[in-house]
Amino acid sequence: MELRFSQRKGKTPIKSIMPSNLLIQSDNLEGLNYLLENGFKGKIDLVYIDPPYATGGNFTITNGRATTISNSKNGDIAYTDTLKGNDFIEFLRERLILIRELLSEKGSIYLHIDYKIGHYVKVMMDEVFGAENFRNDITRIKCNPKNFDRIGYGNIKDLILLYTKTQNPIWNEPRKKYSEKDLENLFPKKDKQGRRYTTVPIHAPGETENGKSNQPFKGISPPTGRHWRTDVETLEQWDSAGLIEWSSKGNPRKIIYADEREGMRVQDIWEFKDPQYPDYPTEKNAEMLDLIVKTSSNENSIVLDCFCGSGTTLKSAQTHNRNWIGIDQSDLAIKVTKQKINDIGIDLFAQKTEYDFFDLERTVNNFQENKCLLTEFENIDNEVPTAYGERFGKIAALAR
Repeated sequence: MELRFSQRKGKTPIKSIMPSNLLIQSDNLEGLNYLLENGFKGKIDLVYIDPPYATGGNFTITNGRATTISNSKNGDIAYTDTLKGNDFIEFLRERLILIRELLSEKGSIYLHIDYKIGHYVKVMMDEVFGAENFRNDITRIKCNPKNFDRIGYGNIKDLILLYTKTQNPIWNEPRKKYSEKDLENLFPKKDKQGRRYTTVPIHAPGETENGKSNQPFKGISPPTGRHWRTDVETLEQWDSAGLIEWSSKGNPRKIIYADEREGMRVQDIWEFKDPQYPDYPTEKNAEMLDLIVKTSSNENSIVLDCFCGSGTTLKSAQTHNRNWIGIDQSDLAIKVTKQKINDIGIDLFAQKTEYDFFDLERTVNNFQENKCLLTEFENIDNEVPTAYGERFGKIAALAR
């Protein structure tokens, strides 16, 4: 990887790159600024983030086991979640403003949060992204029922807020396969060949005066205040093909076969329970991330997770042929993420995952050190030992 440094007024120059996949260890505010200053503005098609939930606690890994509720005092701290109230909302706002600038015109953001703070976050996100770009408050069932002794109902859900940058986002309509029960309920009839089907009206609300959808079909006009869903010529074709079912009273309805449907539309209540034995305290269900990545990005889109934790978002992006960027400050998060990404290529027939990693803070510190050495080099007498000159020559080339 080539390192290039650009002079930015008031900023510490850092490397400028546009890789396919990038893992950055950094405070994500600095990481997001880095992306904006290095060519990623308007380039991100999908952002999924699972930030802290303002719980006021620490989350640890003890003897290689991540904890989500009970934390050992002797465990290694994976991340600290101590900001609350206005401080927490402002913490998120600063980052979301930068994310908005990174999103492409067809971009979307999914923000995962819990029920205690989520509604405050929703109001703030309306301000940042525009209330008109709010799409969903998705309920995510995260665990089995609980029997904690407290006043209130058991909490088995959290929520995901979905916003888009504009009115024309990437949207690959997700479908859920029918269960046997779904088929029985939604397609209760069977034809002579045993194919399951249901019927729907061939008319829709609203009258038309001059169009083809108000003309008589088989001597029947649309009911008052309604029009045919299509032109009469198409209705005739459906009838000839046996796709119109006539009731005993002579009312026509369109036949819809179950085996011709791709499945049910995905609704806004999801059951994607967290892993029972997570590698990292905030690790989320991989199938849930697969759904998000496939729905709101395309192949070769850039997917960003700036609270990347265990790297599940990045793995999903990789396996679905998306490019990805992950940012996290935690040493443990970076370790787990690297392991998860590297494990993708364990299969004999899978390509090894290529990505660039750098520690942003260390990069900045190294640059400052190099600049000091460069200044020293430029101030010394030209007649220096060869090895000494070569050393500073390399530093000068890097910094320039």
